[in-house]
Amino acid sequence: MSTTRRRFLGATAVGAGIAADLMAEAPQNPRQLSPNDRIRVALIGNGIRGIEDGRSAVAAGAEMVAVSDVYEGRLTRAKEVWGSGIFTTRDYREVLARTDIDAIIVATPDHWHRQICLDAMAAGKDVYCEKPMVQHLTEGKDVIDAQNKTGRILQVGSQNPSSIVFQKAKDLMAQGSIGELNMVEAWIDRNSAMGAWQYPIPADASPTTIDWDRFIGRAPKHPFDPVRIFRWRNYRDYGTGVGGDLFVHLFTGMHFVLDAIGPTRVYATGGIRFWKDGRDVPDIQLGLYDYPARGKYPAFNMALRVNFATGSGENTTFRFVGSEGVMTIGSGVTLAKTPREAEPGYIIDSFPKAMADRYVAEYRQKYPVRPTMADSMRGAAEQRYMPPAGYNSTIEHHRNFQSAMRTRKTPLEDAVFGFRAAGPALLSNLSYFDQKVCVWDPETMTLKG
Repeated sequence: MSTTRRRFLGATAVGAGIAADLMAEAPQNPRQLSPNDRIRVALIGNGIRGIEDGRSAVAAGAEMVAVSDVYEGRLTRAKEVWGSGIFTTRDYREVLARTDIDAIIVATPDHWHRQICLDAMAAGKDVYCEKPMVQHLTEGKDVIDAQNKTGRILQVGSQNPSSIVFQKAKDLMAQGSIGELNMVEAWIDRNSAMGAWQYPIPADASPTTIDWDRFIGRAPKHPFDPVRIFRWRNYRDYGTGVGGDLFVHLFTGMHFVLDAIGPTRVYATGGIRFWKDGRDVPDIQLGLYDYPARGKYPAFNMALRVNFATGSGENTTFRFVGSEGVMTIGSGVTLAKTPREAEPGYIIDSFPKAMADRYVAEYRQKYPVRPTMADSMRGAAEQRYMPPAGYNSTIEHHRNFQSAMRTRKTPLEDAVFGFRAAGPALLSNLSYFDQKVCVWDPETMTLKG
């Protein structure tokens, strides 16, 4: 790329008119993939999740061609991981202008997701976008419209739908294994500094090694502060807090298992209880959700929880509660059934004695007393299904994305699916900060009232 073009791109206002510039200079006829072609990808945002996504994409069969990041140290690290020959830049638009790239992995802070997705699709690239798909409710339909208009493949990077664990859970639910569903509860508990987003800050972090203005983008202006860039999840200016970072995984997994599309009512609460480190998002958040009947499943309620100081270890768990049993998703799937009592039982201490005697006599005619014997004992049935050792759902999610690129079929988690998971997650934040119940139309993906 010429020095003149580099200067032109660097001089363009960040976030303003980018798509128009790219449409004029980027390839309008993207490279056509054959089944034997190796997919060439570029990574935008080589942070903690980005480098994992990049490695997963390569493990799934892709070739890493370019990396963009606003911090020079991450560009150095990219060459160490994927070879000195890859292209690196602080300006992601230089990546989008290349003709040798088939797909973009967007692993930036949340406030950049929408713009980079739009720019990438306009430039003829397929997109793997980390969750949540967007930072604000008003942005979801922009990405959906761009996906439909450009015909590009977009996969949101919440990997549960690609996991064989969640596929097994989906199959068990479809078989009616727990009877009639009435409640879902899910939680993510953490008890470490890393789990609470207290990530290390590089020793050389400075305005020289970091393009601060490019990181800020459309967010409110703020003096250089390395804490804000390397711990951006703690701030509403750049992230989406517990809702967008973690609730969205829980929504994604549950929506996939039940073919759900979203709740009709949302209420969330919580607070900053332990990590009083300057963050402006809660470190404990709880949400309640009303889901309408849909398909084979009746209306049900869901409760979510994230706690960053549990004192009891770290885990992610889903519990699907039904009339005949409970299905739990953790590292695998557990199906537990406790047979119902053959008799309904009775409590008649408050009845007059004559009435109570008549009640018992009639009851025993219907349910005679049976002798207690060893073979009459009933045990609780439990089945466990575990994935093979070393199974990695993130690699599988990238493999599914690459398959969708080749076939041009809708991926597991396209923009519509992604927004239907991000929507209630972002509504959880709206409910928390505005202290109100939010009413949502899951069909049209719009906020009511």
